[in-house]
Amino acid sequence: MFRRPMAVLSLVLIAAACSSHPTGRIDDARLVAADADTAKWLSYGRTYDEQRYSPLTQVNDANVAELGLVWSREYPTSRGMEATPLVVDGTIYTTASWSVVYAYDAATGEQLWTYDPKVDRTRTRTVCCDVVNRGLALYRGHVFVGTLDGRLISLDARTGAPAWDVMTIDPAKPFAITGAPRVAKGRVLIGNAGAEYGVRGYISAYDAATGALVWRVYSVPGDPSLPFESRALEAAAKTWSGDKWLATGGGGTTWDPIVYDPELDQVYFGTGNGTAWYRDLRATGDNLYLASILAVRASDGEYVWHYQVTPGDNWDYDATQPLMQATLTIGGAPRKVVMQASKNGFFYVIDRTNGQFISATPFVDGITWATGIDSVTGRPIESPTAYAGLDPVVVSPDPEGAHNWYPMAMDPARGLVFLGARSFATTFHAPDKEWTYNPSGLNVGYDPRYEGEMVTRANEAPAPVGELVAWNPVERRAAWRVKLPVSQSGGVLATAGNLVLQGSADGMLSAYHAADGRRLWQFDAGTGVMAPPVTYLVGDKQYLTVMVGWGGAQGLFNPSNMGPVKPGFSRILTFALGGTATLAPTPYGHTEPPTPAASVAMTPAEVNEGRLLYEDNCIGCHGAGAIAGPVPDLRYMTAEVYGQMEAIVLGGARQQLGMPSFSGRLDQQQLRLIQGYIMAQAELAASRGAKP
Repeated sequence: MFRRPMAVLSLVLIAAACSSHPTGRIDDARLVAADADTAKWLSYGRTYDEQRYSPLTQVNDANVAELGLVWSREYPTSRGMEATPLVVDGTIYTTASWSVVYAYDAATGEQLWTYDPKVDRTRTRTVCCDVVNRGLALYRGHVFVGTLDGRLISLDARTGAPAWDVMTIDPAKPFAITGAPRVAKGRVLIGNAGAEYGVRGYISAYDAATGALVWRVYSVPGDPSLPFESRALEAAAKTWSGDKWLATGGGGTTWDPIVYDPELDQVYFGTGNGTAWYRDLRATGDNLYLASILAVRASDGEYVWHYQVTPGDNWDYDATQPLMQATLTIGGAPRKVVMQASKNGFFYVIDRTNGQFISATPFVDGITWATGIDSVTGRPIESPTAYAGLDPVVVSPDPEGAHNWYPMAMDPARGLVFLGARSFATTFHAPDKEWTYNPSGLNVGYDPRYEGEMVTRANEAPAPVGELVAWNPVERRAAWRVKLPVSQSGGVLATAGNLVLQGSADGMLSAYHAADGRRLWQFDAGTGVMAPPVTYLVGDKQYLTVMVGWGGAQGLFNPSNMGPVKPGFSRILTFALGGTATLAPTPYGHTEPPTPAASVAMTPAEVNEGRLLYEDNCIGCHGAGAIAGPVPDLRYMTAEVYGQMEAIVLGGARQQLGMPSFSGRLDQQQLRLIQGYIMAQAELAASRGAKP
């Protein structure tokens, strides 16, 4: 599909990659056979099927209450942690915020090395959803990481020294990388993000030894006046109307799931939303291959099949949620399937050999955008209340989705898939009829003048309900559900010890019984948990490790209806039976109401104008209502910082700390209005005696 012809690559032999170091022995055969390598966690989902199931049983339902902390290490950040650690022969490899890579002794926590790619932090203005990184890939003695500023880097697994560093994007465009690379047949596969700002999505394959680009496949068509890269893209172009989308690139980025099937030699990946979100601002029609699951050949990127989860997506229903492979008995016959619990609230089962639709069933309550999925065509039956052209509508799920990037896990013996879910997540969509593409700003296309009504509607609606769901994909029903005190929960691990482990935004890491969801153990991690745990052996002892740190899109936006979330400083935690280490988290945030840094004389109309400017420029990081989560709460700024705001916001004085310059987007008068709104929010909190 969508292939761009590449020059024939020369074969390169690299003896160093075949060293005696444990990671040097991770080759294609070992990755294919990873399920039998029970002591290790060799790749993102442990095995190519991405089931995140460990056959280890030393820690089990009978003794998990004895699980205790063995060691922890703190990070100098309060930003989100989303990485899956990889573990090989006693060494942990993981990533933290800003794409920094760490290697630890798995048993003791001794830091063996670290590598900081020195991400260009001036780009954060065009990075959606926090400065996170979901992890690494290991292959032939090297560690591969994608960076927030669009590079793919190969590091020596023994030392952390870079072997090669390639730019995978056009740095002049607002791309980013937050997802983990995957390795397939000696190629390192990587996608990117940026559809909220305006880019054309694609996935790339690089030679693991040299960093040379082997193939690249685009997820949406390019300019139809130019030759198409493939017949598949030529066909897709017929589903896009008009030319509004050409300036934006169309979107459809592959910012997370990449899965390899070595038996079929196929790569599966999900694509994201369009630019803008709303189809009438972008192009009517199905808009292939937005919000789709695609299969391409691993050898050359040639198109095999596609299934569009949400045709003509109008609600930010990416199909970039985790993809899991399995063989299920359906209708009395075994079917090789790929499964996804989609953002749009339906659990999909697709034949991965040919893309044939098998089933799609709601796994949450409160879905209003569709009344069902046609059992023959696999197309959604859109609800008449979910779309009104450019007029506002109230829809569920919201853009965060019924399930997002958080990895699922499967217990193959029970036939259950475990995932974090959100029911009754309702939002107010308001397309901006006057929207035009802004190459230096956000291009979602919503009308900020409705932001107040959006907040009001959200506050009036029932709060979303967070759950851990055990889903039976054959019977198409939940085997059990656990209601959580927060709407946001993290990635999942399942083990042969009858355990399901998951963290949540309130900072609790929990172990549940796989048969019925009974909570068997709990640990307060000191900050919200988004990342999935992993488990492994060092010697004859089973350990469990997880990255903890609250952030991401919901963490930064910080809506008031999530429940008792816990921002704080980030860390890595490792547990084993009989562990006796203690955790004393450094205090984070504020315990008293703010003292306004300045008194700003503004009319209500000016404060409201400042609110609109804040919501159009600042809300994505500093929180709804200027109430922040893991980044500084601006209501608590000092008089000194208040006096420096022009230098910070317009002059870029703190760009290298992650606060980008808004020069060219805001002027002095607009900044003054934003300051007035923030101080008004500080005064409101102070008058109410409100704590954060």
